[in-house]
Amino acid sequence: MTGPAAGAKENRQAFAVLWFGQFVAVGGLTTVVPVLPFYLAGLGVPTAAVPWWTSLALAAPAAAQIVSGPLWGRIGDRYGRKSMVVRAQLGLAVALGLMAWAETAAQFVVFRFVQGLFGGVVSANAAFASTMAREEHQGRTFGGLMSATAAGSLAGPLVGSAVAVGFGFDVLFVCVATLMVLSALLSLFALREATTPSSKGEKAPVELSVRGSARLLWKDRYLRRMLVGGLAAQAGVYALVVIFAPRVAEITDSVRTATLWVGVLQAVTWAATLVGGIWWGRRNDRGSPRRNFALAALGCGLAVALQAVPGEPGWLTPLRLLQGFCFAALLPSIQHLVSRGTPFAGRGTCLALTMSVLGLGQVLGPLLGAAVAGLGHPVWQFCGLGLLFVGAAALAAARPRPWRSTPSPLPSRRDGAPVGSDPEPAGRSHP
Repeated sequence: MTGPAAGAKENRQAFAVLWFGQFVAVGGLTTVVPVLPFYLAGLGVPTAAVPWWTSLALAAPAAAQIVSGPLWGRIGDRYGRKSMVVRAQLGLAVALGLMAWAETAAQFVVFRFVQGLFGGVVSANAAFASTMAREEHQGRTFGGLMSATAAGSLAGPLVGSAVAVGFGFDVLFVCVATLMVLSALLSLFALREATTPSSKGEKAPVELSVRGSARLLWKDRYLRRMLVGGLAAQAGVYALVVIFAPRVAEITDSVRTATLWVGVLQAVTWAATLVGGIWWGRRNDRGSPRRNFALAALGCGLAVALQAVPGEPGWLTPLRLLQGFCFAALLPSIQHLVSRGTPFAGRGTCLALTMSVLGLGQVLGPLLGAAVAGLGHPVWQFCGLGLLFVGAAALAAARPRPWRSTPSPLPSRRDGAPVGSDPEPAGRSHP
């Protein structure tokens, strides 16, 4: 088999390898998150200090990746994005192996920080996928990777909890680390580095520094607004984690019942995200990712705000379905626009910078959730977060005014359109 058919088969195989690696990485990392307070208590943390150590452990990898992600992206642009996929998977494997030997909470947090410094599987996969997929298939590629995140988030806590209860967290961490080493070997032998632009319209490679990539993203009127909107939405998602469980406990008759419902509703949310990632990805290929982001953020805002209304947990199910389905569009839409709006040679750095900006939401979100929890009545809490998503939708939907100053010489898009434009797919117009 030669020609386009062979290339399509190779791309499908590469995508399957990336999907497996992202599924294992996300699934392995989410296994401990729901029971992180119990795990830290088992390491000897006093009860009063558990919330503080939990927040620190959650924020550590995101804080590290904000700094390290763009540097790894720059290295990948210069020396090869395949090597960054393998590096991220091996880095995560090492970090998980170290976590298995943690004897104190401080050691565990340090190893979580190491995870952020040398991991970053999602960012590395996105950079490689952007060079692998053809222009007309990038939407479904990013959407498919989002489905891997959803599948890992859905299966991880279920399988991981069973392994942790039966054999202990140290065995769980070693098992996931082993799977990550296997995934790294698959990536090493199955992925092939893309050395030429994925679109015939691509101009000569333009190599960008981290500062140049940041300047490019900021100067693009649409990408700037999308990044700010994505940061707001990401912070809203993590803030919701803080107030959601207490809301469920408020409308149930016992802590045990509330715990069960939180798990069920979380699974429902990620199941909807699993389906939504594929649907929104195809829609991004046919229409405007910017408008899809606005529509999805608006749907998230509506679903979040209405979660203050039900008096029984069962009525939260359709709202969590809507939230999960719409959430699936947010990250892939931003990745799609960044990939389409940046030069081939600097795309890894730009995508890594994007993930760093969005990762800031993971750091700020819990703080925002704590502040929102102080508003008292659930209506104010959930409507406040809902408005955050509505604001993100407004940022994405509005057409910003052009720069008044003379534009600086920045690299153009692959299709030759100036940076700051929002081209629709050829042959189609968005309704």
